[in-house]
Amino acid sequence: MTHTSAMSTATSPAFPAQATTFDGLHNPTFLQACMRQATAHTPLWLMRQAGRYLPEYVATRAKAGSFMGLATNTEYATEVTLQPLERYPLDAAILFSDILTVPDAMGLGLSFAQGEGPRFASPIKTEADVAKLEVPDMAKLQYVFDAVSSIRKALTVDGKGRVPLIGFSGSPWTLACYMVEGKGSDDYRLVKTMMYSRPDLMHRMLAINADSVAAYLNAQIDAGAQAVMVFDSWGGVLADGAFQEFSLAYTARVLKQLKRFGTDGKVVPRIVFTKGGGLWLQDMQALDCEVLGLDWTVNLAKARALVGGSENGPGKALQGNIDPNVLFAPPAAIETEVAKVLDSFGTPFQGSGTGPTHIFNLGHGISQYTPPDHVAALVAAVHSHSKKLRA
Repeated sequence: MTHTSAMSTATSPAFPAQATTFDGLHNPTFLQACMRQATAHTPLWLMRQAGRYLPEYVATRAKAGSFMGLATNTEYATEVTLQPLERYPLDAAILFSDILTVPDAMGLGLSFAQGEGPRFASPIKTEADVAKLEVPDMAKLQYVFDAVSSIRKALTVDGKGRVPLIGFSGSPWTLACYMVEGKGSDDYRLVKTMMYSRPDLMHRMLAINADSVAAYLNAQIDAGAQAVMVFDSWGGVLADGAFQEFSLAYTARVLKQLKRFGTDGKVVPRIVFTKGGGLWLQDMQALDCEVLGLDWTVNLAKARALVGGSENGPGKALQGNIDPNVLFAPPAAIETEVAKVLDSFGTPFQGSGTGPTHIFNLGHGISQYTPPDHVAALVAAVHSHSKKLRA
């Protein structure tokens, strides 16, 4: 069974100039870099930037009573999304939510036990369980779309957005891992058993997941998300060949269905991040997306040479990729490591038109134990060193 038909070429369509002029923002650097346009500094945001490392987040979560109490309350979700932006001059906000809201809406019963991470009350175990799966009614996820609209409103200052808002979802494969395992896993034994013994069931689940994720991201775009990201957090656990068949093809199926323009008529860039996916960068080059996220195992110079493209030709913007554990080192060491990452990518494109660009991020989510002051050192180092690279 082949699934390559869902793939598209790496060549992006030509967009009207007005759709790629992000004049509704005080700070459009993130969206400009996504579209491979020149920026004055390398834009920066952090995966899981609203989270437990911030004392103000912990206080808001305590008021909400639980993680889902936080995520399903528009006011709280807006508050915690903005908290890191009040502390740090970050270049983008990301919706506060969870990658597992879609299977929860399918009826699997998501909960978060303190210190244990997410669990599903009704994981997918049998052929009958798979047969019952269908794309959920998006009305069940209205709390997410309400949060997107609320955050956009809260980000507006003097008629313009402070920074862009990123919406997101888990990838079809990553959702399937949690849906079958019922929680996080060390060995992915249950989901891989199904994949190898009943690939027909896995393909059915992945197709439903892909169509669900596409509908979910489109609803986020309609609510005001200005970029969307697919987190393929567990793609890297697959064997070569299996990754292309069970993960990449279904991420491509999602991308093929996504709306290209937001409610403001601006293009909505699409980011795909596969943890452990560095081996398959050339395969991912064919995805119909603007940005590829990289974990810390990937050399940025090599990634740029492989998929970054050239001036005014097709290519991907790159996002990443410092090791999150660098943030436990002293500020001086953080500055050194930041410079290594930025220097590895090299001088970003600086002309008119388009060319290779970089968005600074962690190679995975920030740890809850990270000292907040160290994040401040990271942000300052990225902005100052990236400006020097362009001098």
